[in-house]
Amino acid sequence: MAMLKVEDIHVYYGSIHAVKGVSFEVNEGEVVTLIGANGAGKSTVLNTVSGLLHPRTGSVRFLDQDLKGAAPHKVVERGLAQVPEGRRIFLQMTVEENLEMGAYTRPSTSIVPGIEDVYKRFPRLEERRKQVAGTLSGGEQQMLAMGRALMSSPKLLMLDEPSMGLAPILVEQIFDIIRELHAAGTTILLVEQNAQAALSVADRAYVLETGRISLSGTGAELMASDQVRKAYLGG
Repeated sequence: MAMLKVEDIHVYYGSIHAVKGVSFEVNEGEVVTLIGANGAGKSTVLNTVSGLLHPRTGSVRFLDQDLKGAAPHKVVERGLAQVPEGRRIFLQMTVEENLEMGAYTRPSTSIVPGIEDVYKRFPRLEERRKQVAGTLSGGEQQMLAMGRALMSSPKLLMLDEPSMGLAPILVEQIFDIIRELHAAGTTILLVEQNAQAALSVADRAYVLETGRISLSGTGAELMASDQVRKAYLGG
């Protein structure tokens, strides 16, 4: 059974028809990626799944429950966490305070063990635990945004452009972390402009073009596709 099932969603910004009949699913334990050019509608799809936007028609079902009209915090309570584009960490708070904020839907007894788990995964954050988040490097801020999302113990982790603005060596680190999370059993939905990196970690992938899915297949199939290579891989 699909953990997440998105069916024929149409999303508008005022009169602009941004997402036009998109359908896809994510099964438990998979990494599924949506790739596409800037403005293709990838972030809009993610924000619709997480309840920040609502489709005019179509449905989003998570663990066989309809998310229609659910408030974003209720979506998090059900086990779906999003790492937003641009990270959106609390810049004036310390690293540790940011992580505590990520656990707001969880019982307070889970906070300390949750933070310990995040520090095991991101030792750099432990070194910076008392540092104000706004003074971290871009890569550290991305790790903090991922750690904060993991504090809610998500069943599905959604990552929106995690490599954006990062130096190539940090992009590699972030994708290594995505591989580790996947190996540990985390189900991941990844939106990413860096098609090469995204397809290299994906079990399955969908190509989004001007609000529609134009291609789908395994990560390896799309990596080998002439159409994808020409459009997204510089080949």
